[in-house]
This record gives sequence, structure tokens and C-alpha cells, in this order.
Amino acid sequence: MMSSRRKFIQQVSLTTAGALLIPALKTFAADDEWFVPPALQKEMYEAAIGLAKKNIRGGATDPVYKKPFVDAAFSKNIFFWDTCFIACYAKYHPVELPIENALDNFYDLQDEDGFICREYTKDGKPMWHKSHPVSINPPLLAFAELELYSKTKNKKRLLKVYPALKKFYDFLVKHYRMDDHLFFSDAYGSGMDNIVRYPDGWQDDGKGIPVNNLYPEIFKYDMLSSKWNRQGRSVDFSAQMALYAEQLSTIAALVNKKNDIASCKRLYKETKTAINKFCWNEEDGFYYDLGYGKHIKRKHIGMFWVLLAGLVPKDKLDKLLVHLTDPNKFWRKFPIACYPADQPGFSPAGDYWMGGVWAPTNYMVIKGLLRYDQKQLAKKLARQYYWCIAEVYKKTKTFWENYAPDTLTPGNQSVKDFCGWTGIVPITLYHEFTHI
Repeated sequence: MMSSRRKFIQQVSLTTAGALLIPALKTFAADDEWFVPPALQKEMYEAAIGLAKKNIRGGATDPVYKKPFVDAAFSKNIFFWDTCFIACYAKYHPVELPIENALDNFYDLQDEDGFICREYTKDGKPMWHKSHPVSINPPLLAFAELELYSKTKNKKRLLKVYPALKKFYDFLVKHYRMDDHLFFSDAYGSGMDNIVRYPDGWQDDGKGIPVNNLYPEIFKYDMLSSKWNRQGRSVDFSAQMALYAEQLSTIAALVNKKNDIASCKRLYKETKTAINKFCWNEEDGFYYDLGYGKHIKRKHIGMFWVLLAGLVPKDKLDKLLVHLTDPNKFWRKFPIACYPADQPGFSPAGDYWMGGVWAPTNYMVIKGLLRYDQKQLAKKLARQYYWCIAEVYKKTKTFWENYAPDTLTPGNQSVKDFCGWTGIVPITLYHEFTHI
């Protein structure tokens, strides 16, 4: 399935930046299995900053985006969850990489009812109609703001953006939360474009929310996936909404919006209970999406959002991690595959989300492991992943949108010179995880 973001791919030749002041190198021993030479670490860091700086756009002459902002650089459109993950490394260089302005673009375009589209055109128009969940990406604005706050400690920023965060949260709860306290979503809107979410053999029953394509001349979303939404429940979106509730309550406490805390904590608790009651499969030791109340036995990386959201009871953790660390499933030569190798449809070459290795999901898994005090496993993943990226960088002298799980190569559907969220590896992992 061709995504709208891939319709606009621009592959350009970019140069690396000049010397940067980066933290003192604290490398592993040269005989370490995942050793990356200090000179290569420095080169990758500087190259990533250079690519990201090339992606700055907007300003006084732009008809819509009046402040310079760091962009995903897929097209002249702006993309929601890409921007949220760019915050994870731009937080280390906020002057050079104006990430606050990038996030503000979405707040500025927010509808009165709280809706924020996952993609806006260069004219500031939503790419997708709000009536269908294809318009919604993983709701990570609070996550992004707390990433920034972890470095800036700027409560004024949190106070400024809190109303927009709360309105968007309320919109999502109103439109996508069901009576069982779980959330439904759309396969394409989830960000994992070509992973099927409906049950095997399912045919359109007419019970889904119909899609209204606003720009069919660019991309017409009308395949079977567009018709599967409220018939099911999504583990990833439910976990992301629990995380949103938790982080919104954290921000509310920081900016003295205490009246909102109780309701956020209640939703978090109810979602945690529902995911473990309805989505956990004890026999398989895994969480599954639901279709008509039954488990859809299809594993994918989205299920591991339960770690970052802190939804996994201690008695389930080891069983879940067995799947993550199994080299015959997710932990391939180039970890972590977004689709397990023992499942029909897995692609050793990546095929986008049918096996591809992606920076945002790896970062999510690493932070989720740390939340559960799995420090050694988080360290192993961060170091091995960083090393794999370095090996490909040595061959290609650039970074890629995604990577192949079974070879040290870019994914077979991957944009080059890509320092959207892939900048997490040479910058964020360098700062936070390669030295833990």
C-alpha cells in the first residue's frame, strides 16, 4: 500500500554539518561486541545535525507556517507523529533545530472541537477528514512536550500548550473510546501503514466508519483496511491513550491544573484494566487486538506500547519479553523487526512495516524497557541497534527511513538522507543509551 507521505518523497543530496560541540565521548571497550569507534560516533552525530538543519523550513515568507521549524522532510506537508519523535533528539539542539515551532504548527491548526489532523498540507489544510480514524496518528503530543521539558524545565511552555493538549485528548476520548474502555483506530492512521489489522478472511460488513477522501487525486484510501475501525479494538492506540492520560496528568500537576488530574488517572486505570482483561492471551503470553470481542492473533510492534505506558502487570512481563527477545520473532540480526519473522507476511527485506526496523518504535521499546527496570536489555537493544545503524552508515554515508531486519542494509522501501525520526539514533541514543 502506497502511503500519502510516500507520494511526496523528496530525495535530495545533503551535506554534513561543520564541527559541533557534542558531549565528551564515553565509549565501550574496543573488543565490545557492539563497539563503534569514537570518530564514527562523532561523524554520525554531525551528519545527523546537518541533515536535520537542511530540513528547516517556514518563516515570514511562508503563507501558513510563519516561524522556522524542523520538518520530517517527506514533502511540503507536515506530519504529526514524525514531528513528535523529532522532538526526541531536537531537544538537545533546540536553537539549531526549532522543534517548538514544529509542534506549535499543529496547535495553531487545531479545530475548535480539539481535532488535530495527522497530516496538513502546505496550505494548512487537513489531509484527512476528521470523521474517520485515518486522520489520527499515535497521540504523542504530551510525550513530545515532556521530552522537551526533560531538558528545558520550561513550565511556561507547558502552561502555554496545555489547553491544546487537553482539547485534543478530550476529542480522542469522545470519538474513539468505547464502552469497554478500549479504543478503536485505523490501520493506516496508526502509522504502521501496511500492517493489516482486521481478522483473517474478514470481508466488509458495512459497520465501519466510511472514509471521506479529501485529496483522492493524491491518495485514495479505499481498500479493505479503510473499512475496519469501530468493529475492533487496538492495543497500540489504547496504550497510547493511557500514556497520554498519564502524561497529561503529569503536565497538569506541573502547571497547577489539578482539577484534570483525577479524570486522567481514572482513564489510565480503566484502560489498563481493560487491556489486561480483554487483550491479554495467557496461552500465548501476548496482547492482541480485538475483532468483535475476540482476539485477532496477529503480532506486531504496536503491542509493545503497553511497556512504555506501564500497563503490563509483573506476572505478565517475562512472558511478553520472551516474544520481544526471540531471534526467530522480533529480535532479528537488525533489531527490532516491526513484524515477527515466524508470522506469515514477514519480509526479511523490510517491506515497510512488514518487518522493517524503525527508529520511533525502537525508541519506544527501549524507553518501555527502562520503565520496567530492564536496564540490561534496554542497553543491549540500544547498543546493538546503534551499531547496526553505524554499519549501514559506513557503507552509505547517510541515514535511512527504515532498515531491513535480516541484513545490515536499508529497508527495501526506504528514503535515504532521512533525518526525520532516524535522527534519534545518532543523537538521542548517543546521549541517553549507548553509555548506560
